[in-house]
Amino acid sequence: MDLRIGTSGYSFEDWRSVFYPENIEKGKMLDYYVQYFPTVEINATYYRIPHPAVMAKITAKAPRGFDFMVKAPQSFTHTRTDLEKDAAAFNEALRPMSESGKLAGILAQFPFSFKFSNNHLEYIKLCQKAVAPHPLYVEFRHNSWVNRTMYDYLIAGHIGYVCVDEPQLPGLLGPDVFATTETAYIRLHGRNAEKWWEGGAERYDYCYSENELKTWKDKIEKLSLKVKRIYVFFNNCHHGQAARNAREFMRQLNL
Repeated sequence: MDLRIGTSGYSFEDWRSVFYPENIEKGKMLDYYVQYFPTVEINATYYRIPHPAVMAKITAKAPRGFDFMVKAPQSFTHTRTDLEKDAAAFNEALRPMSESGKLAGILAQFPFSFKFSNNHLEYIKLCQKAVAPHPLYVEFRHNSWVNRTMYDYLIAGHIGYVCVDEPQLPGLLGPDVFATTETAYIRLHGRNAEKWWEGGAERYDYCYSENELKTWKDKIEKLSLKVKRIYVFFNNCHHGQAARNAREFMRQLNL
């Protein structure tokens, strides 16, 4: 079983003196990051589809064995418009990473307003077709999705489910752990309940304690008996806490 731990993004100014050296050039951050982690989420693609040359440059910095999860554009998950048009541009941007063998899959993070329905299940299938042949992993924010119909649908469609750790607020998902494909996917957002609904970077201002990480260690050890690969991404990126917690978690798991 292959366990791969990383962070949600890597290019953050407030990681200086926390994870990165203070005077590191911004263009050298990924070169530094790949020395410590085997994977990373690329989140900038949510806001803007990059030119393929940009993705080629990123890919070239990663050593053999390193891989990327790439976030789907907001037009796929939030506005849900121009899917066909943006899919062509998105897939072209992904081409250098895909051809290198370093593209692990596509993350589609849907908003809290995207609630369970049969129409939304069918829309997820359209997203999968739009990024084929790359694996699609879906993250929900509304707990109406936690039901048997969703589970069976994703399994039948070979679509990955993203487990989450987030504040235990009404309507949000609990820290349940299961997989719908042979690859499990976990995102830890932090538990900053006070700032969660305000959005912005402060939503992710949270540092996991040793005991909180130990709880996830126990869950992952049980999950590892059922899947071939597990990705764990820390998204509590405020002030470099994601990098710090990811390193601590790797030590707990003897990685």
